[in-house]
Amino acid sequence: MYHVNDYRNVERIRQLNDAFRRSMSGGRVLMTQGVAAMGNERIARLVHIIKTYDRFDHANDPHGEHDFGAFEDAGDRFFFKIDYYDPTMAYGSEDPADPSRTIRVLTVMLASEY
Repeated sequence: MYHVNDYRNVERIRQLNDAFRRSMSGGRVLMTQGVAAMGNERIARLVHIIKTYDRFDHANDPHGEHDFGAFEDAGDRFFFKIDYYDPTMAYGSEDPADPSRTIRVLTVMLASEY
C-alpha cells in the first residue's frame, strides 16, 4: 500500500512524474474544453511550458511528488495535475511508485475551470 510519507516512494513517484511530464508518454494527457478551444499553436506552447516546468515548491508540491503546477501564459492562469489510476482506470492506484500498477493522467486546465 502506498504511504505518502515513505521517502523512497516519494522519490520514485517524483522521478516517474518528471519523466512522464517531460516526455508526455507513458500515460495519458487530457485537457479541459477551455484549453482545447485555444488552438494548436497555443496548446503546443502550453505543453512546452509543462514539459520544462521546474517551479515546484512546498506551496504547490507539499508531498514532493511533482504532481501539480501552476503558471501563466498570455494573461491566462493554468494548472496541470498528475493523477494515479490502476491499470483498468477504474480506481486510484494502490502504488503510484510502481509503474506496472499505475497509469498516470496529466490534466491541463485553465485555473478558472478548476
